[in-house]
Amino acid sequence: METDKYYHIYNRANGTEKIFVSTENFDFFIRKYQKFIVPVVDTFCYCLMPNHFHFLIKVKSEKQLVELDIFQDFKKKSLFVSKQFSNLFSSYTQAFNKQQGRRGNLFMRPFKRKEIQDKIYFRKLVHYIHLNPVEAGLCKYPAEWVYSSYNALISQKPTLLNRLEVMRHFDTVANFIYVHSYPPQITGIETF
Repeated sequence: METDKYYHIYNRANGTEKIFVSTENFDFFIRKYQKFIVPVVDTFCYCLMPNHFHFLIKVKSEKQLVELDIFQDFKKKSLFVSKQFSNLFSSYTQAFNKQQGRRGNLFMRPFKRKEIQDKIYFRKLVHYIHLNPVEAGLCKYPAEWVYSSYNALISQKPTLLNRLEVMRHFDTVANFIYVHSYPPQITGIETF
């Protein structure tokens, strides 16, 4: 992944397994995301589903990454952020395997990433990500699914998300909510 570029990051469990089986699993994954990923990317939105997840991110600038102590020893800058995602998945898998008494890979390899180069696609992707649990029948409205960024984006509370940039794509919070009341337009969006 390259600096200053936007990506849709997504992955799923191996086979038919679930990667999140309890509230604690969802919360633990977010804590690990904050540890490994938040220092190296800006996060715009996310959704954690029982068997897969989606993130819309932008890799921080080279200058921002160089300022990180952990980055100093890393030779290939283009691989650094991918390595952080690998650390996240490995750390989560080890804890999940111990908790569940299982062995082996939990996530498909490699994780999926698609560069986002278009503002319209960015907006459609935010919509698609937040409507995932609605489309899967897990809830009726995106605000009901607590394992996504939807509520943090419409709130005024402090967040680690880049709320300002997301809202620029929707003009207002009211329009953001309105758009999310309709099914997503998934044309061109890579899905599982």
